[in-house]
Amino acid sequence: MTPKTYIVEHLDEELGPWSELEYITIARESQETGAKFFLSSLHPQFKVPETLAAIPSFTAEKRGVEELYADKKSRVCLLDPQGKSDLAPEDADNFDVFLFGGILGDEPPRDRTSELRAKGFEGRRLGPVQMTTDTAVRVTRLVVEGKTPLKDIPYVDFPELKFNEYESTEMPFRYVKTEDGKPIMPEGMVELIKKDADKGIDDML
Repeated sequence: MTPKTYIVEHLDEELGPWSELEYITIARESQETGAKFFLSSLHPQFKVPETLAAIPSFTAEKRGVEELYADKKSRVCLLDPQGKSDLAPEDADNFDVFLFGGILGDEPPRDRTSELRAKGFEGRRLGPVQMTTDTAVRVTRLVVEGKTPLKDIPYVDFPELKFNEYESTEMPFRYVKTEDGKPIMPEGMVELIKKDADKGIDDML
């Protein structure tokens, strides 16, 4: 099977701590399976964190996907809630590149997925519940590299993260779950969410 490439179009000039943890996780998991991970359409002032840049599977790319794959558009799959069908294991034969557009960057938010759809990239769905970026890439990898149908992937929706006896928060996303039922999240993410939650409480006091 041709090694797969996962591309996230990152249109924001900066990289928030949440996205940084997600991208490091995607790069590490791509490295483990021999896949590649690109951030494309990067702003000229965008600074790649050293931890991310050090992972061999990762490439930072200022060009957009339209330019990168101008002559191979048919081999690029856009993960799109409005795609014509669900992603399936046989799509591994149809596509080499899996593209995640999302709503990124601009204020008001710019729906990059609809822009890419309009440019003719073929779409596939990952299901009705919103996922984090690293989860969307993980699910895509499980389907196309692991040959696992979407319906057979173990999910947990809107998990509650308990920080202590009194503090918890519900995450508004779908995650792949571990055998013991916990959501798979980037290393350091729970600590970051707790810090954000504490900051929110401090702001209210």
